[in-house]
Amino acid sequence: MKILIINGPNLNLLGKRQTEIYGELSFDDYIKSLNKNNIQISVFQSNIEGEIINCLHENNADGIIINAGGYTHTSVAIRDAISSIETPVVEVHISNIASRESFRHESLISPVAVGCIFGFGMKGYELALDYFEKSKH
Repeated sequence: MKILIINGPNLNLLGKRQTEIYGELSFDDYIKSLNKNNIQISVFQSNIEGEIINCLHENNADGIIINAGGYTHTSVAIRDAISSIETPVVEVHISNIASRESFRHESLISPVAVGCIFGFGMKGYELALDYFEKSKH
């Protein structure tokens, strides 16, 4: 099974930026710690909206995990890209977006995702991987 993880803006700074919210572990170190022998994981990160959209369009994965960062709340274009592909998408956020600033409470992506995982730290990615591993996707 092939799973594509897409991380949006500023997530390249995990482990360095706002560690009180996002923790001190880099994303690369977190991914290396996962032991998912039957899942081939590829990771794409971009701070550029159009690159994320191109990645969604060009994917050849069985499932996608997306943390669109700040684009979650602003990007109709990323929402439309998810709607235009057949690959199932799980939305993940490290923090609980509902407990943060009010402008973060609405996700434009949630309505077009098969599921959403918020607030469990980096563990959210593993929970999403577990979903794909156990589902028929």
